[in-house]
Amino acid sequence: MSVAAQEQSGPSTQHTLPNLADLVKAGTKRTRVVYAGEGASIDDGLARANKIKFATKLGIEYKDVQTLPPILQSQTAGPAGPKRPSQAAIAAPGAAAAGVKLIGGPEARSTSSSGPQAPEPQALVKFRHQQGYAAQGGQAGSRLSQALMRKKEAREIKPEYHPQWKLSRVISGHMGWVRAVAVDPGNQWFATGAGDRVVKIWDLASGELKLSLTGHISTIRGLAVSDRHPYLFSCAEDKMVKCWDLETNKVIRHYHGHYSGVYSLSVHPTLDVLVTAGRDAAVRVWDMRTRANVYTLTGHTSTVADVKTQDSDPQIISGSMDSTVRYVHPLFSSPF
Repeated sequence: MSVAAQEQSGPSTQHTLPNLADLVKAGTKRTRVVYAGEGASIDDGLARANKIKFATKLGIEYKDVQTLPPILQSQTAGPAGPKRPSQAAIAAPGAAAAGVKLIGGPEARSTSSSGPQAPEPQALVKFRHQQGYAAQGGQAGSRLSQALMRKKEAREIKPEYHPQWKLSRVISGHMGWVRAVAVDPGNQWFATGAGDRVVKIWDLASGELKLSLTGHISTIRGLAVSDRHPYLFSCAEDKMVKCWDLETNKVIRHYHGHYSGVYSLSVHPTLDVLVTAGRDAAVRVWDMRTRANVYTLTGHTSTVADVKTQDSDPQIISGSMDSTVRYVHPLFSSPF
């Protein structure tokens, strides 16, 4: 059977789809008909909701401070000349019995439509009574009244003015970072050590270079001058500690024992000992004349950055990069 015969013999099963634009237009018309009268009611509900929201926030914020404390109320109740009556007194003549109103916020509902209000919680009433918020006479001053009292203005004490120090002199001559400085106890000269591996001695008055001492093979990290001997001590990152005789300007002693760079040294003020510290986390006490390592003080877990000595206990104080400070008596060689 041909296709033409089939079309003539049977009914057509195809359905034509409606136009989409017509459906949208019809739906829009129905929506307008259904919600045509709702515009005014939506606006009225929004205004009423905003009014209730404002009244609720105002009540939460100022609920506990609507009445003056008894002390302030008694102070403001005295005659001070003719005054204009307040809005609260006009609206409610019996408000004096309940206390002077500070803020009268808008109510969310009208008086006619409002029903019986719920009683205030007993815990809040008790708290107000204890704090003195209730407007009853004969009560002691509350914290609120004390806070409202005028306080004296806090005045900051100004420090005494001192004139700025003026730069006296700038000395240059090193070819690297200056990492150590030591001053002569006689206030005649000072020594500097830097990354150029040279110890330079300068005249303190004129700033002129007097002497350059060479011998280290790495950055000089510490210098110390003895006030009882003509000695200058230097330490560097080359693990070496040198003792310079300032009368001959030569190295007369070496102190060997550190396993890494030596970062700091200090001469004891009364004993003939030298204390050094460095990257090996050890503080070493040396006999100045025999070059013997008298004590090796351990306990730090990282580089010892600085060490100081004094003639009273504790005689050795060390600071390390492990965030600790240790003070030691050399006779016991253990931290207190």
